[in-house]
Amino acid sequence: MPELDEEARDKLVANERIKFTGTYANGLAVAIFAVGGFAPFISTALSDRPHFAPVLIAMAVCWIMSGAIPSGVRHALRDLRP
Repeated sequence: MPELDEEARDKLVANERIKFTGTYANGLAVAIFAVGGFAPFISTALSDRPHFAPVLIAMAVCWIMSGAIPSGVRHALRDLRP
């Protein structure tokens, strides 16, 4: 019986590590979107001399990154063990 308990514990620990990594990556994606994809637009829009072209490029890169990170996390969550 102790072997089953240890195996169940190992699965639980592995699943929690994967979920923790997913949570961290999700927070990172939100931060990238907020800091790199949204804040520069607001700052530029409220500026007295807006230069939208470089801001739009940076925003697009941040939006793509903030979308790609969760898709990678979803792929990692497939490794969860029942």
